[in-house]
Amino acid sequence: MTSAASPGTDHSTDPYLPGHGNGGYRVLHYNLELDYRVPTNRLDGKAVITARAVQSLSRLTLDLGRTRVKEVRIDGRPAKFDHRPDKLRIRPERNIPYGTIFKIEIRYGGKPAPIRGRWGDIGWDELTDGALVASQPNGAPSWFPCNDRTDDKATFLVSVTAAAPYTVVVTGDLVTRRREAGMTTWVYERNEPTAPYLMGVQIGRYELLELAPGRIVQRAAIPPRVHTAFRHDFGRHGEIMAALEHLFGPYPFREYVVVITDDDLDDPIEAQGMAVFGRNHVDGRRTHERLVVHELAHQWFGNSLTVASWRHIWLNEGFATYAEWLWSGASGGRSAAAHAAQWHAWASAQPADIAIADPGVDRMFDPLVYKRGALTLHALRARMGDAAFFALVRSWVAEHRHSTVTTEEFRAHATRFTTRPLDDLFTAWLDRPALPPLPRTS
Repeated sequence: MTSAASPGTDHSTDPYLPGHGNGGYRVLHYNLELDYRVPTNRLDGKAVITARAVQSLSRLTLDLGRTRVKEVRIDGRPAKFDHRPDKLRIRPERNIPYGTIFKIEIRYGGKPAPIRGRWGDIGWDELTDGALVASQPNGAPSWFPCNDRTDDKATFLVSVTAAAPYTVVVTGDLVTRRREAGMTTWVYERNEPTAPYLMGVQIGRYELLELAPGRIVQRAAIPPRVHTAFRHDFGRHGEIMAALEHLFGPYPFREYVVVITDDDLDDPIEAQGMAVFGRNHVDGRRTHERLVVHELAHQWFGNSLTVASWRHIWLNEGFATYAEWLWSGASGGRSAAAHAAQWHAWASAQPADIAIADPGVDRMFDPLVYKRGALTLHALRARMGDAAFFALVRSWVAEHRHSTVTTEEFRAHATRFTTRPLDDLFTAWLDRPALPPLPRTS
């Protein structure tokens, strides 16, 4: 983002992804109208972005991948633009004053392709017969123009038109579905503030069914041929939801959707109010139930509470991993303490070369971030005691609902729930690469 007064700010404040994100404005709402043709992988879109200027703007930028921009308007007036892969630079007809709420309208189209980088292909991707979106951490610009920052959360209205045989699932609540001339338009609304990377679109020949009864709507979209195995593997989902609500507080959204693609996936995909698994994660033996728990836990830690920058990713992955251990004990399996002992032994055999409070961009998805993050929480629980620890967690979730969080905020929050010192614990577990001893628990 640049302005007449403050040139040179067209970059993110996140040092892990300096090429993503923009300054000078905050997005309030995205309205996306998409038309997707599965056989040709053709996506045509219109994006209307409502934003507020936080400085006077003579020009601005958005993140957008390799697609052709046809037209840009600001508040209905044509705007000059230059689009090179990954950045759309826009010069409005007149300056946008500080504090002004304005609308950017962008028409674009082409063959969407995932963004290639150190984590592989991220973003909009073709399936054998359909498409999926896996945007963490930087894939959102592969399918819509956005301010690709974790800390710029906005609401969304997304309309997707596709051939009638296909089911379209978007993160959000289904508002309407219209069928006309062999095409179906699906409209979804996401009213909770959402980071761009947490928006997902899944398109396939899916069967829609109830995942579990209860206060929270839990549903699924699956290939019909995995129906029997799916019913067994996800058969305890209602119990898992109840257990996590007991531990962390009320589920933060109105519904939860599980999608099973008809392709294999290396790892499940996290989105807001949604998790996507590959058919290889459904085997009829509940082999991957821990991943089911992990992805559901992200709805609290990662989606409702979103890290302010990727440096703090242990807050997402540590909590989701610890949720696996907690469910194991609650469901009659190995206790959290037994899991902690196992993974502490594993971590002690790894090189002590990462501080999980700031693992660096190359190591942000390192297994040590996940396991040591969970071990940090287990050590904190041992220091504080169960009553104080779980009160801390539920308060952390409630007070930061639908906002962004940092490690420093979590450390400060924890001190409110105990008179015992915590600085030494956090320093040892988060700031130093050396692995501390595993504390004993009753």
